[in-house]
Amino acid sequence: MNTPFDIKNKVALVTGANRGIGRAIVETFIERGIRKVYLGVRNLESVADLEQQYADQVTPIHIDLSRPNTVFSAAANAQDVDIVINNAGVLINASPLQAEIIDALHTQMDVNVAGLLRMAQAFAPVLKVNGGGALVQLNSVASLRSFPAFAAYAASKAAAYSLTQALRQELASQNTVVLSVHPGPIATDMANDAGLKDIAESPSIVAEGIIQALRDGECHLFPDSMARELWQAYESFARQVIETPPELA
Repeated sequence: MNTPFDIKNKVALVTGANRGIGRAIVETFIERGIRKVYLGVRNLESVADLEQQYADQVTPIHIDLSRPNTVFSAAANAQDVDIVINNAGVLINASPLQAEIIDALHTQMDVNVAGLLRMAQAFAPVLKVNGGGALVQLNSVASLRSFPAFAAYAASKAAAYSLTQALRQELASQNTVVLSVHPGPIATDMANDAGLKDIAESPSIVAEGIIQALRDGECHLFPDSMARELWQAYESFARQVIETPPELA
């Protein structure tokens, strides 16, 4: 288990804050007492409405997970962050036998996997100085179960989940808790593009789940109905193996 973490009066940074799950996290966190949210986006104009709505509670900040300089620059300019939520990602449809899957894999590994490492390397020192805090990584049910149409995406999320586990162990020494979030189909542009609109659930389920999981000291969150079904089968392994890893010599 993680140490319980309460978001009230904290400062958060959310990547991909302009839409979908990221936007829901911003809005829900503000409703639940967060003090300030940095809106990490590639295009600052995309969060103009959030900036207008929440005034001095939000600060837009330029982050492109595929461009390391923007990530480290953001960390240098957000030195008061207590919780980092790495929500931004990319999904490109490609099945294993399509020629396009190699390029799709490269792109998704760069954003979904290397992007996580860039965020961790840039912000872990900030969290440490501020007493520890929390790192929340948006993974996916696809990190555990692959699908032909999303094979490269699933591979990237499986890699990101593996790194999330390593980061949890490494960051524990600086009192930073790590939460791995595994949504199923959520009502976002990404889900629509993937043809999952009819079974997608509200992004607010993820946002509310993150708050509760952090408060409860959980290491994993499977927030929606499809994800919870998978968690029922996976929980025992996760509790016994992933959350309590053996000491390595």
